[in-house]
Amino acid sequence: MKSLRAGLYARVSTAEQQTLPLQISAMHEYADRRGWTVVASIEDVGSGAKERPKREELIKLAKRRQVDVILVWRLDRWGRSLSDLTTSLRDLMSIGVEFASVTEGLDLSTPTGRAMAGMLGVFAEFERDILRERVLAGLAQAKRKGKTLGRPATAKAKADRIQELFAEGLNKRQISKRLHIARSSVLRVLERSLNSQAPA
Repeated sequence: MKSLRAGLYARVSTAEQQTLPLQISAMHEYADRRGWTVVASIEDVGSGAKERPKREELIKLAKRRQVDVILVWRLDRWGRSLSDLTTSLRDLMSIGVEFASVTEGLDLSTPTGRAMAGMLGVFAEFERDILRERVLAGLAQAKRKGKTLGRPATAKAKADRIQELFAEGLNKRQISKRLHIARSSVLRVLERSLNSQAPA
């Protein structure tokens, strides 16, 4: 049987860089046990959860079919959230690239691992439903308290008031300050009003 080409992915925050050798070592041992050949070892170092540029590099290698399996030390090293994890795993599986995690024992190259991936999809949907419910509950609570939802009124919505204040003798700067909108927006409304009143 042909040996799978493995791409290792390790990620640490700037404060935990000392764990990087541990992750790499554990992944090499796992790959050796499975008989996989390590062809790439990618490392991401950054404090932000969204700062994972090297992950994209490894995904590109997978799309070019230069790796057959992506190996991580732990699932949270790869996924930004449960939904991100399941979406990326589904994308990898769709192009025939396997995925494995040392710590959780998740290995999509096995029937058991593929079944676990299906369960992750169920949990991701559950997470989305919970978030949706929280957002709707928050909106309902805000509405009960009389808060105005949505974007604040724009200069266009205040066009009539702008013209009224201008007719009262206020200059553009004063109108801008009174209505809490940009001076350029006030100017735009007034110019539009003058143009509409100009004779054809």
